[in-house]
Amino acid sequence: MTDRKPCTLAADLLNILCCPMCRGQLEQEQPGCRCLRCGKVFPLVKGVLRFVSEHNYAETFGYQWQVFSRTQFHPDWSERALLRKTALREKDVRGKLVLDVGCGTGRFAEVVTRWGGRVIGVDISAAAEVAANNLADRDFVALQADVFNLPLKAESFDVIYSIGVLHHTPDCEAAFKQLPAYLGPGGALAVWLYSGYNNWYRFSDLYRKATHQIPVQKLHRFLRMAVPVLYWTDRGLRKFPLFGEPAAKVLNHLLPVNRNPNPEMRVLDTLDWYSPQYQSKHTYEQVFRWFESSGLENLTVGDVPITVKGEKPIQAATDSEHSDRREFKELETPNIAWSVRTPRCLAKTP
Repeated sequence: MTDRKPCTLAADLLNILCCPMCRGQLEQEQPGCRCLRCGKVFPLVKGVLRFVSEHNYAETFGYQWQVFSRTQFHPDWSERALLRKTALREKDVRGKLVLDVGCGTGRFAEVVTRWGGRVIGVDISAAAEVAANNLADRDFVALQADVFNLPLKAESFDVIYSIGVLHHTPDCEAAFKQLPAYLGPGGALAVWLYSGYNNWYRFSDLYRKATHQIPVQKLHRFLRMAVPVLYWTDRGLRKFPLFGEPAAKVLNHLLPVNRNPNPEMRVLDTLDWYSPQYQSKHTYEQVFRWFESSGLENLTVGDVPITVKGEKPIQAATDSEHSDRREFKELETPNIAWSVRTPRCLAKTP
């Protein structure tokens, strides 16, 4: 077996990380990191630096992505989805430092690293472990962290994207507005959120009030039986002339049916839909306002609602932004390089 190429992000990581509590500089401390300012220690667990508690509102996603760790790893499908849900192209990420917010199993980071980008993926759930394993041979580092308190320095990234994640936070708008601060001048920020234009969601939203309280393992077992029944009932109804299609539409409205041809994907998508505690829907009008109020410009939309991409102006920052940046710098101490024995999650060696 040939040795894997070490992740080039390892040498740069301490230049990007900071304490999410006080914004102080971090130093390596086996196993993990320690803040030089406040002394807080952030452990390295199963190859991933942890900046949040193991138990949080996104625990169901940790279970989901550990069970379905490779289900969505279809390179062609992931590439098409990334294009449609971010409006980003290969030329936009090649040679760039990219932040994947809510990286899940790393399926979109796989595309970006294949296109020549260097990716830091953050996820509040244990899915970060899965991403670290799936992309162990790529220019990728996974962190378990909260979007509302990221352990990252201001203006560190050339590109930031978040696909299908921010609407699962307690406050989607507030989560979105955390991100522009981490984007460098001229950088691009793209998000994809659930659409608020479709009435199809109404019944599933009612059901979710109960389903999100069911332990995710039990909900998964139930859906493994229920999803095939609904799928084949839907297929059977649509074969009948005249009344078949209308009846299938009623079924799909009352009991939303996943029509993905892949059986495993059907169960995964349904679990993903009914297990989260939070799931908000949004309109272009809302999201445009978020981008504009954050100072982003050149807004474009992607192929799938609700996809919006914007850019951070290159011109000099406002006085308030300069003040914020000075505050970050005052809390930082000189950079400290990683030792030769870099943790596995950062060095990406076998």
